[in-house]
Amino acid sequence: MSELLGIAIGSAFISNVVLSQFLGICPFLGVSKKVKTAAGMGSAVVFVITLASLVAGVIYKFMLVPLNITYLQTIVFILVIAALVQFVEMFLKKKMKGLYQALGVYLPLITTNCAVLGVALTNVTKSYDILQGVVNGFATAVGFLIAIVILAGIREKIEYNNIPKAFRGMPIVLLTACLMAIAFFGFSGLK
Repeated sequence: MSELLGIAIGSAFISNVVLSQFLGICPFLGVSKKVKTAAGMGSAVVFVITLASLVAGVIYKFMLVPLNITYLQTIVFILVIAALVQFVEMFLKKKMKGLYQALGVYLPLITTNCAVLGVALTNVTKSYDILQGVVNGFATAVGFLIAIVILAGIREKIEYNNIPKAFRGMPIVLLTACLMAIAFFGFSGLK
């Protein structure tokens, strides 16, 4: 149990997928204008990464390894992720039209979000069993959710501030993300 807790804390905070590994930057910067939209995107990423970790782990352990075709892992993981994102997109389009429209082009980008693929490959690289992989995936996605919601909250607060002309728009967002990464670096002492 303590091992799973260590994986969870390490994945969410110490090795935060966005702020430490710099994966998933496109949706992180693109969908973080409003907290509500950021939370929706983060929730979709939590669902996709957690389920992708489970499905990829099962496929890897029970198909790729026994058949000795582990060299196909990246292709298989991409196909799993693409199918899961299609499922999420259909669900949101049918049940949550407002969130679906707010996420816009960024929802299909979860398919190409390197954070999702990065988690599946990390699970294999670190030789996690299926439960450890799911915990790693869930915690990584929660770390993404935390980071994107914090950035969205900061962006909402600074939207009406008197910012120098040269820093308006994306420059202040990148500077904010940089400062967040430095702040999250402080968690590295927890190892």
